[in-house]
Amino acid sequence: MGFIYASTTQNPFQEMAFGAKAAAAADGKVTLNAAAPTGVNGPAQVQLFRSAIRNSRDGIGLQSLAPDLFVRPLVQADDDGVPTVAVDAAPPAGTKTTLFVGNSNTEVGRALGEEFIKRVPKDAKGEVVIGNDIPGLRLLEQRIEGLTAVIKKERPNLTIKGPFDAKSEPTDNYNAWNSIVKANPNAMAYLGVGGQDGVSLPLIQKQTGRKFLAGSCDIDPAALKAVKDGSLFALSSPEHWLKGYVALQLLIDHQRKGTKLPEGWWNPGTLVINSANIDEIMKRQVNEQSRTAYFKAITQQQLSDPSKYLKPLEQAN
Repeated sequence: MGFIYASTTQNPFQEMAFGAKAAAAADGKVTLNAAAPTGVNGPAQVQLFRSAIRNSRDGIGLQSLAPDLFVRPLVQADDDGVPTVAVDAAPPAGTKTTLFVGNSNTEVGRALGEEFIKRVPKDAKGEVVIGNDIPGLRLLEQRIEGLTAVIKKERPNLTIKGPFDAKSEPTDNYNAWNSIVKANPNAMAYLGVGGQDGVSLPLIQKQTGRKFLAGSCDIDPAALKAVKDGSLFALSSPEHWLKGYVALQLLIDHQRKGTKLPEGWWNPGTLVINSANIDEIMKRQVNEQSRTAYFKAITQQQLSDPSKYLKPLEQAN
């Protein structure tokens, strides 16, 4: 089987691959080809996917930041009889991939917004700066829509600036946020919706001595430490590991048991990480064994009753 993901260099994609590998390991007899480019590179990922069509014929999970590049490859997989599941980003129109395992990114953004307003008085005034790691990527735009909707409704006196291009690769993201913070020195908060923002913003606070509200999405280890020390007020986690695990397990069941792949949008859920549960989540993230143990009951519950987690594909948000 195969799991082809966007990049080896960023935590969100690594977490999804860890989940897929855990499902393969739990089965004990699955040979999993988990592969990604070094750095986000859509054309290189297409080549990895085409190779997987030849070498991972029992099923492929695909996580891509450029799903439109995969219309023809996904059609080719279907023509060759290789089952496919889209992970994290919905399958592009024009394919026969009918199962999407992914969280609600609108909810991820709303959850971050709800954590933010807990820390801001109702009559507060000031600027809130928002960054977008990959402008044009729909799933990040959905997070921003959820985030800004909460702020506008609940704290209408705040001025939202951005979203600014915060870049996605680690060094680029830090440099971008450093420039954004310098260009908006009076902001009361800087909020990111990508995996690297929660690493860069605490580092900028530490290096400059400035104190400001900062929050982000995803669960890079450095971001978790920042929640622990208080330099991030919260992280909104799309629970990437769970998506990778569920997607691959459904493919395994399809082959092992002849179970038909579900059709539609499978939403595994969202988790807010803050001072109340940071210790528990840091213990979860220590290694693969700790992740697998934490998620065991959750995966069993979800896989035992798919109807609770499936909605029509067109409702994915």
